[in-house]
Amino acid sequence: MEPKRNHPLFGGAFSITLPPGALDVSDFRPVPDNQEVFCHRGTGQSLIVELLELQAHVQGEAAARYHFEALGGVQGSGGEQVEAVQPLSSHTLSLRGCRDAWVLCGRQRMAKENEANEKDVILHLALFRLPQYGTDLLLTFNEPISGSRPAHGHEAQCLPPWTLVDFERLVTSLTLLDPSIFGPRERS
Repeated sequence: MEPKRNHPLFGGAFSITLPPGALDVSDFRPVPDNQEVFCHRGTGQSLIVELLELQAHVQGEAAARYHFEALGGVQGSGGEQVEAVQPLSSHTLSLRGCRDAWVLCGRQRMAKENEANEKDVILHLALFRLPQYGTDLLLTFNEPISGSRPAHGHEAQCLPPWTLVDFERLVTSLTLLDPSIFGPRERS
């Protein structure tokens, strides 16, 4: 099964190459307007693309850590552990106009929506800073360490889990097609 190339996000304002077997979560539950959420057909893995307000009070690596810790706070885990933070070169990105980009790998304890049991999750997070639009764009790949949901059906059993290669493809393929998603721009 091939990746889904140029998959539209946010009504076509962005596009991305999704890994094989990605299901759009909004097809079976409500998703906030500032998010696009996808899950693997046979594992507990998920991908989230979020448009967030620019956090101008943090810069560089600290901005990636800030968003990672904020995710932990939303999930209520309190058990965040950053393993690595690295800058992304703008030359490798399809997202033009990105002023600063970082990738972070870490671990957290999280519970899925409407579930009480927390699970250990590896998070691969890419932060794209778009100050000209007042936006931090967050791309998160959640990978449960243990206790993944069992695959259901033949097709799900044939799909391998997503890998870091899939995450890298997401990061490098993300493209802004319609900047009007951010509203009217102020003129200087």
